[in-house]
Amino acid sequence: MFLMDSILGKIRGPKKKEAEEAVRRPDFWIETSDSVSHLCTFDADGLLSVKVVSDSRPIVQRMLDSFLNKFFPSGYPYSVNEGYMTYTQFRALQHFSSAALSVLSTQSLLFAAGLRPTPAQATAVSWILKDGMQHAGKLICSNMGARMDSEPKSWRILADVLYDLGTGLEVLSPLCPHLFLEMAGLGNFAKGLAVVAARATRLPIYSSFAKEGNLSDLFAKGEAISTLFNVVGLGAGIQLASTVCSSIQGKLIAGPVLSAIHIYSVVEEMRAAPVNTLNPQRTAMIVADFIKNGKVSSPADLRYQENLLFPNRLIEEAGSVMVGQPLCKVLNKSSKLEQLRDTFPKEKFLISCNNKWTDLVLEQSATGEDALRGWLVAAFAADMEKLGLGSSQTVLPVAYEKMESIFPSFLSELKTRGWHTDQFLDGNGCRFAF
Repeated sequence: MFLMDSILGKIRGPKKKEAEEAVRRPDFWIETSDSVSHLCTFDADGLLSVKVVSDSRPIVQRMLDSFLNKFFPSGYPYSVNEGYMTYTQFRALQHFSSAALSVLSTQSLLFAAGLRPTPAQATAVSWILKDGMQHAGKLICSNMGARMDSEPKSWRILADVLYDLGTGLEVLSPLCPHLFLEMAGLGNFAKGLAVVAARATRLPIYSSFAKEGNLSDLFAKGEAISTLFNVVGLGAGIQLASTVCSSIQGKLIAGPVLSAIHIYSVVEEMRAAPVNTLNPQRTAMIVADFIKNGKVSSPADLRYQENLLFPNRLIEEAGSVMVGQPLCKVLNKSSKLEQLRDTFPKEKFLISCNNKWTDLVLEQSATGEDALRGWLVAAFAADMEKLGLGSSQTVLPVAYEKMESIFPSFLSELKTRGWHTDQFLDGNGCRFAF
């Protein structure tokens, strides 16, 4: 009997010990971070539950953190690239002024049609008036997608200028009620162009801020901010329409002011975005900085130097390169083509120098790296010609050798600085294929 009890005790012992440990083992813990304590527990199904047990933060700080969680990406500011806050601030101001302006324009259209609606009705009807000619504008603008990829900032600004132009026509419609359909049609046509351009350029802009692959989070929070300030702007517009802008004279004063705020906001918004894809202007700026200072600039370094009104300008320090010209216009003799192919036998680009600029023509499958190689050759050749080391054509082989010697380290630094070199966005520029 004793032996049996001893055996049973040995069998039950480990189980009893495990049961006691299970009782003692805690199934909850408390985590404290930034003056907030959270109680973390597991329920019967093994799911984690987190509750706030104490929060010593001031009420203002709590409200601020709650706002950041709703309207900014998770991990902000460490999950986004430099300039996101500036971009967001002006984006909010842009939507506010645009929404307020839209209320005034819609009310004016209804006045021109002989109606006298209440300000609140103008908001509801505004969605109906976006049909018609607006669709034609959307169809026309949709054919320019490649150009928008190349210069998303410039097209985004153009979109808002077109939108304000269409809105301005609507605001002025009471001055010529007999031309109501024409004014409303042209206004909606301009708005149709603006809507497509604005939507098409939204993704490249958001992508420039995505630092941790958090593009969807950036997009969602950006839309939340847009929605919030659109609603606030609509409210302000209704208030203006009921008071100082109840007459056409008031609209002629408030309209240009709101439009100026709108355009200024979108310009500053675009200037803050560090777009990291290669296009003709950004490539020229990278090469120019490298030739002058021997350093590779980052997208954040160049964002405020981009010319948003004339993006196709030639940059002398980068060799005054013009890219995307048809090969048939660049070469007038077959012997010249053979000469250039002999100079760059294994490359996917051809370079032709003339008195005013240097033509860079890319092969159909050329990438951003190929464009950078050709641009460096053109810049080195132009620099040598300035120093009197030979003519533009004779220094090309020397410039090519110089490019070959520095390109690996140059490309490595480019990637380290955040540039995407896998493609070159030339905006539907002509390319050749043999």
